[in-house]
This record gives sequence, C-alpha cells and structure tokens, in this order.
Amino acid sequence: MSFEIALQDAIYDALTGSSPLMAMITGVYDSVPQPTDSGAGSDFPYVTYGEASHTDWSTDTESGDDATITIHTWSRYRGRGEINEIQGAVYDALHRVELTVTGFAFVAIDWLGSDSFVDADGLTRHGVQTFRVLIDQL
Repeated sequence: MSFEIALQDAIYDALTGSSPLMAMITGVYDSVPQPTDSGAGSDFPYVTYGEASHTDWSTDTESGDDATITIHTWSRYRGRGEINEIQGAVYDALHRVELTVTGFAFVAIDWLGSDSFVDADGLTRHGVQTFRVLIDQL
C-alpha cells in the first residue's frame, strides 16, 4: 500500500472514529455523493478529505514522508457558529493524536492553520484546515 493511501485511510479512521465530530456532521467523504434524479444530495454539514502534498524527508538511515493534508468543512448554517464548532472537533480528532498508518511508523500530526469563508454560491460556509503529518517507512 502506498503511503498516500495509508495516510488517507488513517485520517479517515480518526475523523469517523470521533463521536463528537460525527454527532455534528452527516459524513466524511473523499468524494461527495452527487445529487440523484430526486435532487437529494449530501446533506450539510459534512467534511471532505482534500488536497495533500507529500515531500520525501529521508536520510541516509531512514525513509519517510512529510505530508501536508487539507480537511474541508461544509455548512449551510447562517453564521460562523456551526463551521467553527465542526473545525474544533476536527482539530480535536487530529491534532497531536496517535494515528495508525498501516505499513508505516507514525511520527506526528500537527495542526498548521484554519480558515473559513462564504463559498462562491453565497449560501455555503466553507472551512479549510491544514495539518502536517510525518511518517517513517518500516
């Protein structure tokens, strides 16, 4: 398994394993289900696994990955309250927790920053959080 997939699976497991977060949202997605013919799509609020960049941080004696991952939060609540609460739960689920990254030795995950804004549709509140993750190859 590639480290990209193993890390994505570990992040997904940490997010979906957070009872406080899951009580606030309808789901965690890599790709949000699209509306069907009935017009029913994913209900807000929800979280998506976003962009990830990976950099080799290997040394002469170790091989590893330095990743920056992005978590997106989506809400139609009027005001910032819901998006801020959800981002807080995402932070609690990921910042400095011990992840299980199958086939790799987990080193660390740290929160780098957050932002939130109204999306281009004028209705959707969009939150963006970035985290840095370090893993070693076994």
